[in-house]
Amino acid sequence: MRWEFLRRSNNVEDRRGIAISRPVVGGGIGVAILAIVVTLLGGDPSLILQHSSPRSPSSYSSTQANRSPTDIKMTDFVSAVLADIEDTWKQIFRQMGRTYVDPKLVLFSSEVESACGFARAAMGPFYCPRDQKVYIDLSFYRELKYRYKAPGDFAEAYVIAHEVGHHVQNLLGVSRKVQSMQSQVSRVQANQLSVRQELQADCFAGIWANRAHKRQLLEAGDIEEALKAASSIGDDRLQKEAKGYVIPESFTHGSSAQRVYWFKRGIQTGSLGQCNTFETAKL
Repeated sequence: MRWEFLRRSNNVEDRRGIAISRPVVGGGIGVAILAIVVTLLGGDPSLILQHSSPRSPSSYSSTQANRSPTDIKMTDFVSAVLADIEDTWKQIFRQMGRTYVDPKLVLFSSEVESACGFARAAMGPFYCPRDQKVYIDLSFYRELKYRYKAPGDFAEAYVIAHEVGHHVQNLLGVSRKVQSMQSQVSRVQANQLSVRQELQADCFAGIWANRAHKRQLLEAGDIEEALKAASSIGDDRLQKEAKGYVIPESFTHGSSAQRVYWFKRGIQTGSLGQCNTFETAKL
């Protein structure tokens, strides 16, 4: 991806190296459950993290360490990608006669407190609609590269674009409607709604990729990198690796094939109207 010449976003909040003073809640078992339920590229974690309240900035104590050249470059990359995603959605919202509000992107290490509660890096990147912030521990990219065999800078960019896709859903009122519907149906039906929400975020990420391609930001192999990332974190693949079998009714993010399909749909059409995962019979 040709990202070096892009502008940098002012909406990156770096909390790495900051120690959090907090009470222990739930123990190791609770953390393990959270990691399973909200694993990898999650939407709204507030349904699970209700037990924890965000602290004021004064409750954080800084232990910032010197950054390595690799770490500095990765931070620069994240800021550049976020800026381009911001520009894309501002243009799309302007064309709809609406105003796009930028989310913040919080970089953290190991653990973090958000308006949705306390979270560990094992949960993967997530978006919190309560404070309109995307949270990511950049060590996730190592997981993506080595554990999930999905290397490449555009695979990493896809992760950010997906999480910002949840922010777009929040601004459009989709997240609120989904949460309302989920409270009125069974667990299996609520999971199905979650899948549709996640696949729409994948499609929204594809819309950004469509615009990035038109601006000649992509290099050979970039799209394949992102598609491989989408495929590597499908519910079926993750369950198969973790348990040895698959339980479709427990899916919350969609299968590998579904995630690839909807991301590709966003890339191919570049249209918000083509990402309505809630009004299609077959995902």
